[in-house]
Amino acid sequence: MRASLREKLKELRKRKGYSLDELARLSGASKSYLWELENRDERKPSAEKLVDIARVLDTTTDYLVDDNAGFDDAQVKEAFFRKFNKLDDDTKGRVMDMIHTWSRKK
Repeated sequence: MRASLREKLKELRKRKGYSLDELARLSGASKSYLWELENRDERKPSAEKLVDIARVLDTTTDYLVDDNAGFDDAQVKEAFFRKFNKLDDDTKGRVMDMIHTWSRKK
């Protein structure tokens, strides 16, 4: 199913429970800028702003800009690893310990 940038932004924002104000605060974009992205098809975001918005919405920029892209397991993993790689080494180690513990519980 084809979905435009504006449809994807609105759906992901609502799925996260964010108002336009909240998404603006978290992404560093203005509320009016986000409103335009969600309500005007011809509006094209800057790459820098799109990266920040995708980060907050736990998605990828590829998913947002490709009208034919579906949000599948690969995008979920990419968003997770992007967040994981920004963690400090101690926190990464704790996450890895949890994964190791969970994987042994079968």
